[in-house]
Amino acid sequence: MSAGRFERVGAHSHIRGLGVRDGEPLPIADGFVGQIEARRAAWIVVQMIKQGKMAGRGILLAGPPGTGKTALAVAIARELGEDTPFVAISGSEIYSAEMKKTEVLMRALRSAIGVRVREYRRVYEGMVKRMEVKFDKHPYNPWVQVPVEGVITLKTSSEERTFTVDGSIISEMLSKGVSEGDVVWIDEETGRVYKVGRSKTADRRYDLASARLVELPSGPILKEKEFVHTMTLHDLDVMHSRGGSLLSLLLGGAEEREISADVRRRVDETVKSWIDEGRAELIPGVLFIDDVHMLDIEAFSFLSRAMESELAPIIILASNRGFARIRGTDVVAPHGVPLDLLDRLLIIETRPYTRDEIREILKIRAREEGVELDEKALERLTDIGVERSLRYAVQLLTPARVIATRRGASRVEVEDVETVAKLFVSVKESAEYLKELEEKFLR
Repeated sequence: MSAGRFERVGAHSHIRGLGVRDGEPLPIADGFVGQIEARRAAWIVVQMIKQGKMAGRGILLAGPPGTGKTALAVAIARELGEDTPFVAISGSEIYSAEMKKTEVLMRALRSAIGVRVREYRRVYEGMVKRMEVKFDKHPYNPWVQVPVEGVITLKTSSEERTFTVDGSIISEMLSKGVSEGDVVWIDEETGRVYKVGRSKTADRRYDLASARLVELPSGPILKEKEFVHTMTLHDLDVMHSRGGSLLSLLLGGAEEREISADVRRRVDETVKSWIDEGRAELIPGVLFIDDVHMLDIEAFSFLSRAMESELAPIIILASNRGFARIRGTDVVAPHGVPLDLLDRLLIIETRPYTRDEIREILKIRAREEGVELDEKALERLTDIGVERSLRYAVQLLTPARVIATRRGASRVEVEDVETVAKLFVSVKESAEYLKELEEKFLR
């Protein structure tokens, strides 16, 4: 049996962008098929975001189920860049027993804003040419020996120096498996050790090794290096609420508690000062809230206020409802969203796919999931997508491949599609089954 690369194929993993060239959407591009007007509108929104003209606004994607609303939101995030944070939640997720609704929304909002921090630090960099360790008895256990100090020689292409280091540095080097021939960085201020890899010029070489081979460092041993850390505002909130150290963020316990407004205010002030000093930059991301009609009037009010904040991500809402009652009230509004919030939103409509578009989407999803389709099988799946739903047709791809593999075939044929269509019924067929046996089901 051969081991393959692990792959996780998501529902929208084929989306690479909006598929727009020079302002005009291509019929099929970047994983997108059809939805020309919606993609043209989304491209305009992307330009507004890049020009900083989306302040105080949000986006509402409105359309029937299975018309590409989530795909549009993912595509907008991809168009903004690889580093753009993308947070997707459902409107029902805010109803948590552990914390307030507004706290859940605030965490989602701040998780969708990245902070790229640039930091210059003085480090000792070089290949460990010699390493000697001095051991002594443990102060609390005389039967155990611990490293108390060491002598290391670091070498670059132009310099070689010997240092006497204390027990904490030599202990960290030992714990990280540093040996002679390895290239390391040692932070001058904190003494932290980072193992870069094994030097290609090391005397001792291995036929098989897990260590990464790196070049011998050049220049002086003591030098300034730029470190870039990317985190979200929510990461910084958690770090400050746990005591203010990055280690507390990485190694903190599983305790979940609400973060106070005072902590978030201090984080905002810190981030603004970093930006003013040129040490950091903000990466505004995308918060996508699907099934937005599930939010209640309090959550809508909170979102309206959050949209006007200085530190706010791009908020994209999606709804497949027509006129619906706003949760928590007796008011009926379009898409189940209050009118005062709708006034702040750019509304993009998505429309049902045509037969040709359904066929192309099925071909794209088949390639993404590694399913080879016979032409007749593709046509039958297209018929199913038109008659029942596109999502149902896409769901049948992998089960059909399992059936084909079981009979020793590499391609899915129309018989395989018919078999899985009988085994896995659509929503319409399930509803008919319920009506047929209504009296036998529990009420």
